[in-house]
Amino acid sequence: MLTSYKRLFAVPGGWNFSLAGFILRMPISMLYIAIVLFVVAETGSYSLAGGLSMVASLVLSVATPLWSRAADQFGQNRVLAITAPVHLFFLGLFVYLVKSDAPNWSWFTSAIIFEGFVIGSGQMVRRRWIHVIGDDRKLIDTAYSFEALVDEVIYTSGPALTAITASYFFPEAAIFTAMGFVAVGALLFLTQRGTQPPAHPRQLGDDHPLLIRDRFVQALFIPMMMCGAFFGGTGLVIVAYLDEFGVREHSGFFVAIWSFSSGISAFVSGSIHWKINEARRFIISIFALALLTAPILMAAQIFTGDLTIMAMALFVNGLAIAPLLTAGFTVAERSVGPKRTTEVLAWSISALNLGGAIPTAITGYIIDTYGSTVAFVVPVACILIALLSLLPFLRLWKAKVIQL
Repeated sequence: MLTSYKRLFAVPGGWNFSLAGFILRMPISMLYIAIVLFVVAETGSYSLAGGLSMVASLVLSVATPLWSRAADQFGQNRVLAITAPVHLFFLGLFVYLVKSDAPNWSWFTSAIIFEGFVIGSGQMVRRRWIHVIGDDRKLIDTAYSFEALVDEVIYTSGPALTAITASYFFPEAAIFTAMGFVAVGALLFLTQRGTQPPAHPRQLGDDHPLLIRDRFVQALFIPMMMCGAFFGGTGLVIVAYLDEFGVREHSGFFVAIWSFSSGISAFVSGSIHWKINEARRFIISIFALALLTAPILMAAQIFTGDLTIMAMALFVNGLAIAPLLTAGFTVAERSVGPKRTTEVLAWSISALNLGGAIPTAITGYIIDTYGSTVAFVVPVACILIALLSLLPFLRLWKAKVIQL
């Protein structure tokens, strides 16, 4: 089982840039939960916290593909050296504005700017793997599965670290911790010059439209977006659900259980030589995630207040996450040429981020008005819409199942 991973880390420079990327993208599992905990601690409003998270996610979903497009054209390091300092400055300003009780519009303005200067480190790392590996498809699949495992380690440890720092120190401590990861990760990543993919400057007269205009990228974007809505809605409802039972400080632990099970499936998936292609695996994984959502709904509606059953339900559900994401990223990467790989991966990740923004304000309102138990219907609706979103593009998906 470990042979594939041994081959992967025999690739020169792979371990170094993967480690730097791990540190740089650690805040993706921390920042939105940290903002919610910080704003709720300062204002007591889940609606306001959810609104801020929604706006930040919307901006991120648009900005990240554009910066990734720039990274393909001008080089990853050059773009990262611009975005990281601006992001850190305005994130620090956001904390200051909230603490000083500045007008709410200023909070949203700073959130728009700090999220507008984020380049997706996950897709940059995956692009580097493609660059250093070459044409070995099995090893690229292993690299994607490994990075999915890294993502799950991040999503396992990040929420727990966020909850600990925000609960046991002071509410904004989790945001400061995330800022530290960005600063250190960016510096380390910038030193990895030898593995940086070559820039592909746009030539005068080149037809270089945004990839989101591509029909198949749209076919992938929409279900990924609704899966992101499921992830974001579930995470927010879990925090509120535990808050109702007086154990909000354990929210990071429950999200970590969810991510830990996904990490297990990522590790196993990366060691398997799949007989079915990525497009078919992606579709099957969405169905699996929908089926494994039933235990969460049952835990909330039938076994209300039994936190052990809720933890078990989250563990079972998490087993379907990593295979879905790995297959989705692989389908995206194989649908374009190497000159635009970072951009297409960015659109896939932005779909998840945009989806995460969609339910936050609605979910926050339902939580404040009706309680967290009722709010569990939001992520359930999202995953059902993800299934339905495959239907308008069914002919394209059938072609990909045959082609890839």
